[in-house]
Amino acid sequence: MSNKKPNFIVFLTDDQGYGDLSCMGATDFKTPSLDKLASEGVRFTDWYTNCPVCSPARAALLTGRYPGNTGIRGILPGHRKAAGLPESTPTLPKILKSEGYNTAMVGKWHLGLEKKSRPNNHGFDDWFGFLAGNVDYYSHIYYYGANTKDSIMPQVNPTHDLWENENEVWMDGDYFTEIITEKCIEYLRKMTSDGKPFFLYVPFNAPHYPMHAPKKYMDRFSHLPWDRQVMAAMLSAMDDSVGNIMDELKRLGEDENTLTFFTSDNGPSRETRNWLDSTLDPYYGGTAGKFKGHKGSLFEGGIREPGIMHWPNKIQTGVVSSEPCLSMDIAPTILDAAGVNLEDHYLDGKSLIKLANGKDSNSERVIFWEYLDQTAVRKGKWKLVLKGKLIDAYGPVPEVHLANLEEDISESTNLADKETEITKELTKLAQDWRNEIEEKWISEYGAPSEAQRLNTQMGLK
Repeated sequence: MSNKKPNFIVFLTDDQGYGDLSCMGATDFKTPSLDKLASEGVRFTDWYTNCPVCSPARAALLTGRYPGNTGIRGILPGHRKAAGLPESTPTLPKILKSEGYNTAMVGKWHLGLEKKSRPNNHGFDDWFGFLAGNVDYYSHIYYYGANTKDSIMPQVNPTHDLWENENEVWMDGDYFTEIITEKCIEYLRKMTSDGKPFFLYVPFNAPHYPMHAPKKYMDRFSHLPWDRQVMAAMLSAMDDSVGNIMDELKRLGEDENTLTFFTSDNGPSRETRNWLDSTLDPYYGGTAGKFKGHKGSLFEGGIREPGIMHWPNKIQTGVVSSEPCLSMDIAPTILDAAGVNLEDHYLDGKSLIKLANGKDSNSERVIFWEYLDQTAVRKGKWKLVLKGKLIDAYGPVPEVHLANLEEDISESTNLADKETEITKELTKLAQDWRNEIEEKWISEYGAPSEAQRLNTQMGLK
């Protein structure tokens, strides 16, 4: 192996619950490729996304910042002139490209559809996938674009959303997860052909609705109820894809020089918009395991995610870490590994390389979240949620909720009235941080209305 800089791969799933990997506790189906990745690296029990919905979570991952410091705080619309991640926001691929890296993305973007918001304008040499929030897995039409007319760009199919490097492509009938595998292998071969290091970002659509899986995967889980069966099938296809990509990495001789991350953007969906015919059918196939909450919620089930870090001979192996970490830590970690001076960049996250080798701790780290009216903070064992949201099945939600995560991981008991001092301390921390975010947002991006800035249709009503 040459002494070139390390390569990087980031796998991201969509709407995957904490309990939907066998290495994270699933008992009714197996994910052997990801189990192997975890056993050879570090598996994080307290890994968090930065937001419980798609676009802000992805912005945080690709910038190393809190969503409010990226220009993206809500779910972006899917029409072809939808604005997205500002060009002025530095991204991980853009920085790596300036450091001599080949860069590629395969999968779901959801950070803007207008020309200047697309992946090629944020540092990716090559990209393949779709730009909006979700597509049919076989026809690759934009899920909410069905049966509508696009007056903005009437010269193209208004519902179709599959692209390669700015060119619309049609692969009708091909299962999207399997296309991801093929394109990743193609791009890996291309990026390694000139000897330069590479960054490959692989944001899967699975297991986001619509719930589609090939028969060969459904047949693996015929013993499960339908919603769980299709969830297991979609995740099994994703797991096979990860395995095939990692096998190709080894065939190319790059496996020992590649740092790999795996996580998800937010917790399992409890939305009721699962079918193209507009049928309001709640979906419950995914699980957050022992945690309360779901996509769109700042309780643990909406933000605590699977987290795996893998780097042969560079970090510990077979380690399970309970240190709190976030998706915004991925960019600083990768930049650190690439030899980039982190002080030259505005980052809210931190490098995890020392932590992954047992030489650092996040035990008292203070971390924050915000989405719509909700704000949350974790400090050590304490977690405070202000104006939390849950689907009606959970019952009334208090305005202020305090939990001791060491003793009550499911946040079932509200200690706000009992632990008044810690409640007061964390409330101030959360409110001060949120105020800073709001002030910065207004100064940098203006002050649009909530309706303009955020898509609030999260199925939480």
